[in-house]
Amino acid sequence: MVEKGAKFIFVTGGVLSSLGKGLASASIGALLESRGLTVTLQKLDPYINVDPGTMNPFQHGEVFVTDDGAETDLDLGHYERFTHARLGHDNNFTTGKIYDRVITKERRGDYLGGTVQVIPHITDEIKNSIRMVSKGVDIVIVEIGGTIGDIESLPFLEAIRQFRADAGKENVLYIHLTLVPYIGTAGELKTKPTQHSVKELRSIGIQPDILLCRTDRYLSKEIKSKIALFCNVSTDAVITAKDVECIYEVPLIFHKEGLDNKIVELLNIWTRTPRLEEWEQLCHRLKYPQYDVHIAVVGKYVDLTESYKSLNEALVHGGLLNGSRVGLTYVDSETISSGNCAEILAGADGILVPGGFGSRGIEGKICAAQYARENKVPYFGICLGMQIAVVEFARHIAGLQGAHSSEINAETPYPVIYLMTEWYDDQTKALQKRDASSNKGGTMRLGAYPCKLVENTLAYAAYDKREISERHRHRYEFNNEFRSRLEENGMIISGTSPDGDLVEIIELKDHPWYLGCQFHPEFKSRPMNPHPLFRDFIKAALVRSGHRKSSHPTIATP
Repeated sequence: MVEKGAKFIFVTGGVLSSLGKGLASASIGALLESRGLTVTLQKLDPYINVDPGTMNPFQHGEVFVTDDGAETDLDLGHYERFTHARLGHDNNFTTGKIYDRVITKERRGDYLGGTVQVIPHITDEIKNSIRMVSKGVDIVIVEIGGTIGDIESLPFLEAIRQFRADAGKENVLYIHLTLVPYIGTAGELKTKPTQHSVKELRSIGIQPDILLCRTDRYLSKEIKSKIALFCNVSTDAVITAKDVECIYEVPLIFHKEGLDNKIVELLNIWTRTPRLEEWEQLCHRLKYPQYDVHIAVVGKYVDLTESYKSLNEALVHGGLLNGSRVGLTYVDSETISSGNCAEILAGADGILVPGGFGSRGIEGKICAAQYARENKVPYFGICLGMQIAVVEFARHIAGLQGAHSSEINAETPYPVIYLMTEWYDDQTKALQKRDASSNKGGTMRLGAYPCKLVENTLAYAAYDKREISERHRHRYEFNNEFRSRLEENGMIISGTSPDGDLVEIIELKDHPWYLGCQFHPEFKSRPMNPHPLFRDFIKAALVRSGHRKSSHPTIATP
């Protein structure tokens, strides 16, 4: 279908951040897959952190986790949700990771005593990282983080400039995402920001082949011609990247604008006719739901919804299979207490407590879990949310007053959640050890681990199989010292590691739907294939709502 060897698409962004390079890259991948091509995607981030694992979610948003245990940029979540690509460590490189590799080589003597410089050593390492993901695919889509003009991005831009000379002009394509704002007082679209952004890109030697113009309306032929003239591209290479109600419309908008046709033309690829029926059906179901269901998300990063990006999308996916619009209310757990919990959560059809780290807002989350248990509200606890449910149950049902996680209270008399100091790691195939003073960047159970399910449980009903694999990101575990006591009082252990040592899923008897899982199921949910736990959680919430009819026939993805 393509010439021997992969072809490369580099996506850059200008004018300002948060224009949607990640969604644009993912949508390009979806369009090329619809034409029968195989794709992979890579994010090159300019920050110096080795990975985002220790970065504050308020600054960076969600940390996405891959099967092989990589802690990555949240855009890799978009890539996996929009395409069939399964990504890993090599699909996200940062400045820190690149420099770490170069310095390691220098210390080892690989450069034979030569002076190590940004060019060629850093740029060569960047190019090597790109080639690492190119085996076995037709197209590699590489997103460059940051904004054109940022000093941090320069080594990456220089590397991709060189890449066209290395790989051949017919194998490399540059796509630049920029902004065309509408100025209400003037009543017109302004192209000057795009002109300046392209000028900045050309000044470092990169001439974009295609421009994606982020705007709130379709660009007229006149505006496209003006942009094409000043930016040295053909008119049909100026693509409207229009604002949409739902992110899953983006591939359809791009196709309508002719983006995929232009890409295959410039890369000289023969493909089949695009098949976008699934995307059209998906968007129709999102726009015209039958029911409304209301979920309260009780966490501590609620001021920035990017912190829960995969979670938000997984809830939307769960609504799809239930014909439901999922309305989300973010509740700051620091604002909840036993005195106001019922008032704050009274309108929720379901309560979800997501993952997180640290002690802030813990008691509020415990109150939310107690409210859901006592009032028979469907409850879904993920990672820390499961641990919270265990603590609440231990305190109020199992009679373990003062029970807690040793992460929060090292002096608790009943550490029902504790730091496991030794365990066998399926990722490294070796015994791992850690303690409270271990480096935070490398002491977690990360990536995909197997889980064995118990029949006649909510978990088994959802998955309909005995063994599953899910992605983890945590340090603290269920303490088996208290397992019998909790089970005797009505807690169900419905999922464990294959050897039975690690508790992965807990449920409660005599409750319509109350489940906590140690892993992060949101990382594996897809719009075309919603995660079974989110599907069943929304189904239970829908039952509680009385199948409330949708108040309006559109949905905007959070």
